[in-house]
Amino acid sequence: MKVRIRLVQVMILVLVAMLAFSPAVLARQKFDTSKLEFIDNGIIKLGVSPDLGGAITYISKSKGGENIINNWDWGRQIQMSFFSYPAPYTEKGREPKDHWKHIGWNPIQAGDDFGNGSKVTAFKKTGSSIYVKCTPMQWPLNNVPGECSYECWIELKGNTVQVKARLNNARSDKTKYKAKHQELPAVYTNGPYYRLMTYSGSKPFTGDKITQIPKKQGKGFPWTYWLATENWAALVNDDDWGLGIYKPNNSYFIGGFAGKEGKGGTNDSPTGYIAPIQTEILDHNIVYTYKYSLILGNLKEIRDYAVEQGKDAKTPEWVFAKDRQHWHYRAANNQGTDAGWPIKGFIELDLSKQGMTAVSPPTLWQAEEAPKLYIEAAFKSSQKKADVAWSHYDGKNYKPNFAPGNRMHFDIKGDGQFRTYEVKLSSAKSYEGAMNYLLLKPSLKTEKGAWVKIKSIRLGK
Repeated sequence: MKVRIRLVQVMILVLVAMLAFSPAVLARQKFDTSKLEFIDNGIIKLGVSPDLGGAITYISKSKGGENIINNWDWGRQIQMSFFSYPAPYTEKGREPKDHWKHIGWNPIQAGDDFGNGSKVTAFKKTGSSIYVKCTPMQWPLNNVPGECSYECWIELKGNTVQVKARLNNARSDKTKYKAKHQELPAVYTNGPYYRLMTYSGSKPFTGDKITQIPKKQGKGFPWTYWLATENWAALVNDDDWGLGIYKPNNSYFIGGFAGKEGKGGTNDSPTGYIAPIQTEILDHNIVYTYKYSLILGNLKEIRDYAVEQGKDAKTPEWVFAKDRQHWHYRAANNQGTDAGWPIKGFIELDLSKQGMTAVSPPTLWQAEEAPKLYIEAAFKSSQKKADVAWSHYDGKNYKPNFAPGNRMHFDIKGDGQFRTYEVKLSSAKSYEGAMNYLLLKPSLKTEKGAWVKIKSIRLGK
């Protein structure tokens, strides 16, 4: 039985989930706890597996606790996982099984679908911290290492685990592929931790009511997408105790529970799942770093930690000095890419590509707190207008809805010089209430040789 689900387009995921729950997909691997490397700060005991790329395979209370991390196969644990194209992905004459053909390029930290563990290449343990580096395995292929390395810095602080994770890509395939969803990271818990809790409303950091994400019923795709507008989610037991994850400035989440609720240990099939996700381009040479916190405690402690971290969040601002700030692109013929990595002060889009559009990561802001949009950019184009759009948030719609009434034009100068363009969003009647996405269409028509370079996009007054 296999419930490790990769994040790609939803329609394909539904199909693969149905296949993934077939008992014939994968024979269960045995998890050996005797080889773990542990750290313990008197509150949390945490273990990583040197045989599984240093993935986090054990978390419990320091004294007398049971491991709450699921290790049914090498696709669970708490671990790094990244996705790109082509799909299907083949290498060294090895091909994926039919049920993983859609996955594409997918190295993961623990190991592959055939039971081969990822190799640790560097390891250091000091007091309550661990550093680990590994060569991840291509999940859908048999014993094929990824052309990349993963690094994790893990530190225990009170009842939290502070983690920094990094992908160092070194693919020989230098093709520019469009963005895919990324698990940042994947978190799997045992059967007793089946209640998926979060805050998904439009009034974060105000003490508004917590939401429970219900388990999906019936066959098919078992996970649910939502916007965690306080940037956290938790899997807890009947006593409201368990494991939470907080990821700064990351509201896009996926999760759920698979199997029979309430029972099962680390080697059993029932499992809860959470992953903060972003839609990212992974260039052949990208260095991609992210941070997150795990919180072990009751539901109040988990939420209080997240609220304390995020309560002073400012109106969204994206400065493209060194990275894409989680923006991605849409264009015809799968050409939704930019000039490539590294990012040096701006993102550059080719406006000869039909339909070229930039889309923000999901976030949350109130229209009255941000009546204006500021875009620092240089346009090289004969066009006189560009387009912006916004999406309303009602506490349910995790996808953007750029309705016709949620758009407006603004004037641009196409001489290639950097300027800050001020767009008065509040002049549109529909711009009111809670918002969750922005869209920028830099050119209303396809134009050969045209481009735009964008240094920053900011909402404000």
